[in-house]
Amino acid sequence: MKKIISILTAVSLVACFFMGCGASKSTSNGGTVATDGSTSMEKVIGYLSEAYMEENNAVKVTYNPTGSGSGIKAVQSGSCDIGLASRDLKPEEATDLNGTVVAIDGIAMIVNKENPVKDLSIEQIAALYKGEVTNWSEVGGADAPVVLIGREAASGTRDGFESITDTEDVCKYNQELTSTGDVVQTVSSNPNTIGYASLASVKDTVKLISVEGVTPSTETIQNGEYKIQRNFVMVTKKNAKLSPAAQSFFDFATSSAADEWIIAAGAVPVKR
Repeated sequence: MKKIISILTAVSLVACFFMGCGASKSTSNGGTVATDGSTSMEKVIGYLSEAYMEENNAVKVTYNPTGSGSGIKAVQSGSCDIGLASRDLKPEEATDLNGTVVAIDGIAMIVNKENPVKDLSIEQIAALYKGEVTNWSEVGGADAPVVLIGREAASGTRDGFESITDTEDVCKYNQELTSTGDVVQTVSSNPNTIGYASLASVKDTVKLISVEGVTPSTETIQNGEYKIQRNFVMVTKKNAKLSPAAQSFFDFATSSAADEWIIAAGAVPVKR
């Protein structure tokens, strides 16, 4: 399945390149649906696209992984059909856009597998990222400096993490990386690092820690027990019709029929 998703993503990106990631172009045989935005939603949009295209082989769904902020702007400019954001819309964005939650994502806190720390409170996480705690021994770890890994300023994952931990504009990052995969890779290679990443993107190369005694899972995210979580959102223009192909894909992605694919991608379906 992973191989199929990788091939699908590559084909979609090539198609997106040649079409300039423009809005959908319907044909007599179907159409093309252009999606653009959150890199954290890569697995979710990949699984949903594949499942949809298996049943609607005359339609091609493309994905351009530019980040949440860029995806929202792409919808506003009309250069894509559906934007993808790993955060809720801001009030100023919601004036001309609709945000529909398609799945829920737990933002996982990850450390290197050699790190003995197993659980942190949100207060401790905030203190770490604000530079108030600089040595792992202060939170039950080894006597070693804390290396803070995060995402770039436009990232929806960063926006979600900083909003929940109340650390907006005060994080003392050692490295700001441009993709979730880079965060996981960096944490896996340095025993003193801590990072945050979409739960769906966490691999066994790093150690997932619980937050205030709660490990992120379908149940704890859906019922709200796990506190560091955010929505995966499909963004569309208000007062503007989607093409038939885009509307059909949107309807599928936001229906209960999509739940099994959202789960397969490692995210959590919306409680219906």
